Amino acid sequence: MHKFLIHYKGDHVGVAVEDIEKNEKVLGVHMDDDSIIEVVAKEAVPLGHKISVAELPPNQPVIEYMVQIGSAPNGLSVGDYVHTHNIKTSRW
Repeated sequence: MHKFLIHYKGDHVGVAVEDIEKNEKVLGVHMDDDSIIEVVAKEAVPLGHKISVAELPPNQPVIEYMVQIGSAPNGLSVGDYVHTHNIKTSRW
């Protein structure tokens, strides 16, 4: 059973549809083609929050819904909890 959804192939984050525990191996589903991805959560990810599904070097754009939602000043690793502590918004 999946615990997070990725809106489009190419997105860097998925959204938790259930709470995810630290070190939990979880499945995610790409909503555009129903393909599955498996990730080990490096931190707890609360329901509705984001988990990284891509390795990003520092200062790279973070993509969700096929648009840039921000940048990752320190980069991201697969399984990272993605929130205000490690992403800079593109809005302001």
